[in-house]
Amino acid sequence: MFQSRLKQFADRALMRRLSPLESGTGPTIQYAGRQVILLSSNDYLGLATHPDVVRAAIHATEQYGAGSGASRLISGTLPPHMHLEASLAAFKGTEAALLFGAGYLANIGIIPNLVGQGGLILADRLCHASLIDGCRLSRADFRIFRHRDCAHLESLLRRRRANRPTVIITEGLFSMDGDVAPLSDLVSLAERYEATLYVDDAHGTGIMGPAGRGTIEHFGLEQQIPFHMGTLSKALGSHGAYIVGPNDLIQYLVNVARPFIFTTALPPAIAAAAAAAVAVIQREPARRMRLWSNRQRLFNGVQKLGFRTTQTVSPILPILVGDAATASALAERLLTHGIYASAIRPPTVPDGTSRIRFTVTSEHTTEQIDEALHALDLAGRETGLL
Repeated sequence: MFQSRLKQFADRALMRRLSPLESGTGPTIQYAGRQVILLSSNDYLGLATHPDVVRAAIHATEQYGAGSGASRLISGTLPPHMHLEASLAAFKGTEAALLFGAGYLANIGIIPNLVGQGGLILADRLCHASLIDGCRLSRADFRIFRHRDCAHLESLLRRRRANRPTVIITEGLFSMDGDVAPLSDLVSLAERYEATLYVDDAHGTGIMGPAGRGTIEHFGLEQQIPFHMGTLSKALGSHGAYIVGPNDLIQYLVNVARPFIFTTALPPAIAAAAAAAVAVIQREPARRMRLWSNRQRLFNGVQKLGFRTTQTVSPILPILVGDAATASALAERLLTHGIYASAIRPPTVPDGTSRIRFTVTSEHTTEQIDEALHALDLAGRETGLL
């Protein structure tokens, strides 16, 4: 059974394989015995290797050990967890925060406790798989609205039964397209139809908004969106996830969110590293400035070469190819020219939209970006895309 399924994946150019690196993440990495430029990392601000972040992880390990030993409700709550939750709440301007082991765990733990059987969930078509699975686990009726299409969303809201509990779900910054949700319009619709808006700001936290608080800050909607979730594994350079919001919501989730209740707590080093990263984001705004400058340089170069992109407004720069086999071939040619950038294929993205998803960081140099653009020019010609 497994062999036949694997052959089907291979025949459709959809086979996935692990690609072990020989170094930590960074603007350059060691891969297959040579140094290449990495353009497939979510470490947008280079904080995974920031000295303060690394020192915090080492100190917490020396003080508290490598593991937490239990779930948070048994004996696993340690000072680094409490410090990180307080730091996140202060950074985001909310009453409280709660940690989860991963973004996937957060979404499948939170969404089913916002709405259940008899309720209605309306989710953007390009929502992350963890959001979709959270919707399914809720047992609420689940409908998709076209990507960023508020007119379609309103048509679904208008047809629903009166007084039906309803949740609208979106990413803040979409992870595969690099565009942002129309949050102002979504807030208006949620208020008009008495729905709850749930925002996953995994990729926006740390890079969007004047202070890096995320996509909600970017739109000036922090008072209108009282809670949201995000992750510690992108711009914060660590691991895990969180929800921030009112204290009563946080206490409710402590009592009902199964992925929180029944999971061993994050290792203390992870929590301490993330808290250090929150502090760095606030005191080193120049990192965001470098990130956006690098993003613009790479984006302008991609446009000049003539590649087709999404409507990205972020450091996520997808180059649309369409065919999965061609996207894989482009990734292979890029690697030959010293650029590591993965091909993204179905089911991660819809059929016919396979792509190379460049992600630039604050730590790339202008020379590295120019080298990547030169490699892209060569690889595009070699694969017949240019």
